[in-house]
Amino acid sequence: MGRLVGIDYGRKRTGIAATDSLQIVANALGTVPTHAVEQFLSDYFAREQVDAIVVGLPRQMNGEPSESMRYIEPFLARLRKCFPEMPVILFDERFTSTLAHKAMLDGGMKKSDRRDKSKVDSIAATIILNDYLQSKH
Repeated sequence: MGRLVGIDYGRKRTGIAATDSLQIVANALGTVPTHAVEQFLSDYFAREQVDAIVVGLPRQMNGEPSESMRYIEPFLARLRKCFPEMPVILFDERFTSTLAHKAMLDGGMKKSDRRDKSKVDSIAATIILNDYLQSKH
């Protein structure tokens, strides 16, 4: 069984997380500049067996796709072109940034660290992936 990779796509930065090899829990891998995501994933796939990519799907409160979809659709097309054999799963990401901020507060993170948006992005990717894992059970 391979890992799952979770992505919280952003126009500037993209948070990335991965599960353990048993797909039990997700941990942050970090945040990379969005233009470098494909190279980061290529390097990661060369080192680790990965079964699928889970990408956060931005939705509005009423369930409709959010305005951000116009940025994510080209990204999804690039992912599918770069990694045609890799399944790409879209998973609802509503509230993940809010949950990431709450997790940072609950974890006692300093205010200066909470302002670091790259940390929020990687935590959001971890939340997306953990929520996806929970939805499978």
